[in-house]
Amino acid sequence: MAQSLSDLKVGQVLKYAGEPYIIVWNSFVKMGRGKPSMRTKLRGVANGKVLDKTFVAGEDFELANIEKTNAQYLYNDGDLAYFMDSESYEQFELPVAQIEGALQYLNDGTQTIITRFESKPIGVELPPKVVLAVTETPPGLKGDTAQGGTKPATMETGIVVSVPLFIEVGEKIRVNTETGDYVERANN
Repeated sequence: MAQSLSDLKVGQVLKYAGEPYIIVWNSFVKMGRGKPSMRTKLRGVANGKVLDKTFVAGEDFELANIEKTNAQYLYNDGDLAYFMDSESYEQFELPVAQIEGALQYLNDGTQTIITRFESKPIGVELPPKVVLAVTETPPGLKGDTAQGGTKPATMETGIVVSVPLFIEVGEKIRVNTETGDYVERANN
């Protein structure tokens, strides 16, 4: 059991009512003579339900025991995304609704880290950067330079990224998975 409010950080996973919840927002509150507290917004990892919960100093809460394993993304069928464990070669699936933000960065064969709660897969951690191919973008005009500006480009996964004017259809680029920004050209 954790006892310190400083353990309640954004991104931390708690076990609340027997289920894993990730902290998506927090705010420390100290008013007058009252006990300090931490207001949090929790999102259920398995069910997506959002809760507002205030923890008071001294209140018991439990940090969830999360395991991480390497896995390879295989494909999705619209409702489920399929993965293969890199060590045991066991295949498993996760609901698309549970990992939809990550899917826009996943190609067939992308290596990821799967988070598990009580041995059950609950989420995906992406690598910091992924390589994606440009499938659609307006052509650059004569005189466009590397410093000149940006244009929208649709990647093979469907995500739209602002890229420099010199990027063309068919090129592969690195994309930051935390911000969704163009990083650099990738070697083909």
